[in-house]
Amino acid sequence: MINTNKITLRIMVKKDIQNRYDIHLLVKNFYSKVRKDNTLGPFFNDSINDWDAHLKYLTDFWESGLFLKTKFTSDPLVAHIKVDKAHNNSITELHFGIWLNYWSQTIDELFKGDYTQNAKRRARKMGTFIYLKILSFFLI
Repeated sequence: MINTNKITLRIMVKKDIQNRYDIHLLVKNFYSKVRKDNTLGPFFNDSINDWDAHLKYLTDFWESGLFLKTKFTSDPLVAHIKVDKAHNNSITELHFGIWLNYWSQTIDELFKGDYTQNAKRRARKMGTFIYLKILSFFLI
């Protein structure tokens, strides 16, 4: 913090996502936005009972994806299909678009760098894949 003539400037130097702590920070900040969103919040808040456990689970997921660790072995598609079914098959591309916008916004607020860009790419690919699978599951 620099104090010049009673004006306080806070300088935050962004760094790349480097470790589990960074991923947890990202996931925690991201889901705090999602939970408050009028469109997305009900899907998550109705489905998740233990947010601390879920944030750990999602941190495992992203750590595995970004740093090629084998902590996460579940299939996220199964959970998303279950949530969609519980909400009368109402998940649309709008929901994934909002989700992706919050993800990118949160990343940009906290980080910059190669892993950061990779986290955005992986989210885009994952969101598209899951949405298309939900859609095809529903059409079958």
